[in-house]
Amino acid sequence: MSDLDIQIPTTFDAFADANAENSGAGSKDYVHIRIQQRNGRKSLTTVQGLKKEFSYNKILKDLKKEFCCNGTVVQDPELGQVIQLQGDQRKNVSSFLVQAGIVKEHIKIHGF
Repeated sequence: MSDLDIQIPTTFDAFADANAENSGAGSKDYVHIRIQQRNGRKSLTTVQGLKKEFSYNKILKDLKKEFCCNGTVVQDPELGQVIQLQGDQRKNVSSFLVQAGIVKEHIKIHGF
């Protein structure tokens, strides 16, 4: 038994590169626009991932006036501040943010 060298395999983290701070994968540079189904035909549009230096309340006020819908800013413990709008406003919000100066490649639209 002394002839055999038993090697215990070391732990290998397959996701170490993806979890690194300097990697491009999973970076939070994107603005996510999602739709959430409520009851029946009702839906909510959520916008998250805007930079901290933007005033969420001013953006919400402009969005509500532009698209004739109601909305609110919700504080989420995981996601931070999230803008919620009534109805399916995904395309409208995307075009609004592009006009405001956010690069179209940094906007991700999710849903149906």
